[in-house]
Amino acid sequence: MDFAAARRTMVDSQIKTGAITDPMIVEAMGAVPREAFLPEARRAVAYVDDDLPIGKGRFVMEPLILARLLQLAEVQPTDKALVVGANGGYSAAVLARMAASVVALDSDRELSAAAGGAFALAGVANVQVVTGDLAAGHAAGGPYDVILMGGGVAEIPGSLKLQLADGGRLVAIVRDGPVGRGVVVERVGAAFGAVEHFDAVTPVLPGFEKRASFVF
Repeated sequence: MDFAAARRTMVDSQIKTGAITDPMIVEAMGAVPREAFLPEARRAVAYVDDDLPIGKGRFVMEPLILARLLQLAEVQPTDKALVVGANGGYSAAVLARMAASVVALDSDRELSAAAGGAFALAGVANVQVVTGDLAAGHAAGGPYDVILMGGGVAEIPGSLKLQLADGGRLVAIVRDGPVGRGVVVERVGAAFGAVEHFDAVTPVLPGFEKRASFVF
């Protein structure tokens, strides 16, 4: 299969037609080999416009949704970024083409190891792979200019917001029902503001599901 041609088609038919105007996003998604971050059995469908399962309830995010989140984040070349739920590393690799450095956080050691190998294969050198609790983030590497949630969340933990630098942006699909919303949270001093932008049905990251409520 000609992955390079499939990648160009993805950029032309999914990204450029999806109101993505940031040239850094277009360049990054045209350069990063999505197939390198997938199990071998799924590489033939690497460039479909869908979330691709990679096992253990994880997935590689749909290209256009990832691009829309990155556009909300307004990534700058000097930014320090954190990906919460690296899911094999694709989102972190795309972000690494745009930012100065990226921490790829995952709670699963096997997925972290797979991501590390994929980064090496794809020639991505400015990503640090960290294994740990997703909701706790990685404060040791912060504060961050950009935090990207690698999947849907019912709510954004306050612990992650606190790891934003002043002026930092956290982007996520906030989903507590059938359809979620693309949200950007910005920190200004000690205050946080959130704005909703677009609909998405991105799967929820394990551990970030809506908490059960009790009725008496």
